[in-house]
Amino acid sequence: MAGKYRPRPPKDRTYHLNEDVNFDTLAAKFQRKVYGGLKGEIRLAVLNQDLDQFCPRAMAPADDRPLRILDAGCGAAPFSLGFLRRGHDLTLCDISEKMLVLARERAGELCGGTGVPMPAFHHGAIQALDFPAPFDLVLCHAVLEWVAEPRALLARLAELTRPGGILSLTFYNLHGMVMKNLLRANYKKIKAKQYHGWPGSLTPAHPRKPEEVLSWLDALPGNPFELRCHSGMRVFHDYNLDPAANSKEPETVIELELELSRQLPYRDLGRYQHLVLKKS
Repeated sequence: MAGKYRPRPPKDRTYHLNEDVNFDTLAAKFQRKVYGGLKGEIRLAVLNQDLDQFCPRAMAPADDRPLRILDAGCGAAPFSLGFLRRGHDLTLCDISEKMLVLARERAGELCGGTGVPMPAFHHGAIQALDFPAPFDLVLCHAVLEWVAEPRALLARLAELTRPGGILSLTFYNLHGMVMKNLLRANYKKIKAKQYHGWPGSLTPAHPRKPEEVLSWLDALPGNPFELRCHSGMRVFHDYNLDPAANSKEPETVIELELELSRQLPYRDLGRYQHLVLKKS
């Protein structure tokens, strides 16, 4: 109801807004809330649709030159582990040791006794890790909204992507967050511009405006990326006035989410945004 929002004091925050967020304390909840259920299925469906079209080699069985793929800020790696089945070389990194444990467990279930090689694991911040060569495909999903210096992260991702390679970037959309709170009549939150999360919440520290992220990419030295695809994830699912209705027709929800994911104005209200960028 309107008028119920009350800003919480800064001492209650789970993180400081000038620091990157480590998911060690949120790993289990993130696994359940973000990866699971219909929300997770929509996310994976949009990723599959976009990369099938704009990075088809990665989505097909590897030929005599497997792609080198990095999942930067991998979490439990629910999407990227699929590249192992296709014969590509996968590297996983995350600042959260607990998230890497989840990813290692999932990889073990996939690779155990099958002859599929395990991915390489690296514990640490993306910005601080060194790799011997750039990658053919770099995934950075749901990380940009948790870091204090987003432009430094984008610059590092550009370095990690080889010329001609692809960067798949997703981030939490500030416009979708504002719309969700407007529909809930959380007007005080909107007026106060209190957009960061609180204890136990998966609301990111830094929701991003898509137009701002695109401007940061354009401002990178040498303007290295060409935008190939821009999609929204969960463009209507989260706004349904009867949320229970989504579970009654999940196949239809996914079908329509895919149909509308690149169409304006729906795309720009997606709770997450997906950019497929090719390095020149």
